[in-house]
Amino acid sequence: MSADSTLSGVFDGDIDAAWLSVPVGVAAAGAVLVYAPVAAEMATMLAITVFCISLWVGSPVAPWFTGLLGVGLIGVAFSSDLALTGFQSAATWLVVLGIFLGEATRQSGLAAAVERVSLRVLPEDATADAGVAYRHLLVVLSAAALGFVVLVPSSLVRVLILGPILVSVGGLFTDRRPRVGLFLGPLFVTYYAGTGILTGSLANIIITGLVEANSGLAIGWVEWAVWLGPVMWVGRAAVITAIAYYLYRPRTADAIDAASATDLDVASTAEARRMMAFLLVGVAIWATDTLHGLHPLYGALVVTLLAFAPRVGVVGADAIAETDVSIVFFLGAIFAIAAGLQQTGFTDVAADAILSGFPEGGSLSVALAFSVVASIALTFVMEGLAVASVLTPVLVAFSESAGLPLAPVAMIEAVALNTYFFPYQSAVLVAILGLDVVDSRELIRMAALCSVATLVVLLPIQIAIFALAF
Repeated sequence: MSADSTLSGVFDGDIDAAWLSVPVGVAAAGAVLVYAPVAAEMATMLAITVFCISLWVGSPVAPWFTGLLGVGLIGVAFSSDLALTGFQSAATWLVVLGIFLGEATRQSGLAAAVERVSLRVLPEDATADAGVAYRHLLVVLSAAALGFVVLVPSSLVRVLILGPILVSVGGLFTDRRPRVGLFLGPLFVTYYAGTGILTGSLANIIITGLVEANSGLAIGWVEWAVWLGPVMWVGRAAVITAIAYYLYRPRTADAIDAASATDLDVASTAEARRMMAFLLVGVAIWATDTLHGLHPLYGALVVTLLAFAPRVGVVGADAIAETDVSIVFFLGAIFAIAAGLQQTGFTDVAADAILSGFPEGGSLSVALAFSVVASIALTFVMEGLAVASVLTPVLVAFSESAGLPLAPVAMIEAVALNTYFFPYQSAVLVAILGLDVVDSRELIRMAALCSVATLVVLLPIQIAIFALAF
């Protein structure tokens, strides 16, 4: 690997502008150390947190590099045990296995099979009417993207798998509008609808991992799907699909290349079929967690072993060399920061501050709305996953102090932390923008509409369900 390629993996974006976040972070950390009216140990942990968040927001370097720096600072200031807490988390390794599964899904041909099937089942009149073709493909591809939420436990991996497929299918249209709609619609479905499935979103995994570490409460895969699945998985997918159809349906009926729509290779491969079977084994393990009590990590572990096993598997060990697992350092830092804030007593102090602003005798509905506002407000100043690391322990302490059921509070936080408006708030939105199909204005417009629809239409329904059940 050349020096230039190494640096490109560390330094991101406009370095001259982004590096302003370094002195800002240093100054903010210094101010916390000097002026924060807290104990020295807590001030040190807060200073490290503020510094890391500044670098994650400004992005002068890749998030994994900042994470590795944060782990080192925590180790020097506190202990190696605290610094390495995140690398002992099952949630961290679930994400790593999800990345391996994404690569296996791509190389096995299963991802390409989704494209072939969606085109094969086009109705006969679709080749003559671009509106019919667009509506049909949008529904089929969004349904496939919804299914991928269950099969592939990483939203970023799903986006990277589906992106090229959606670009290829969109090539059937001569008008740019439906091409953009077929690109953004299914990608937003597979990203935003991940809230409804425990393994479908990294925020879900981090939140449940922190909740279990801080309170001992383990929220199962089935339990999560039962409570959030109907509204935030199926319902959210339907709303996003409707928005994509409304915004990007073709203006004219002849905006389609009929020759491309009819000249299709629909052959499947044994590797793709085996990969699908392996993924279904993982789903079966996740869906029966109430029987065996195993963490979702073990379902992903079984699928990974099957996919990479000699003779039985669909890819060789060399596929691992092609995967980027640097996110493990980012996750390690997030969990270490959360543990450090709890160990130094910050979460208790923050919980008391939140409780002081919470109406006395407030209902669960008010508390859930309160949590949403706090979560979304923080996503405007730091990356969503960083919010999870800071806010989740606080909400745990807040819920316990207020006598509120913790499960709905954790789930509603996950909803809020998957409701974004701007690319800088989420690494997945940055990845979508990086596929170079849409510009930032189009992405922000779609994200804002999907988020507003979630907050105005779906969130009140979800809060009402929790209020009636708990």
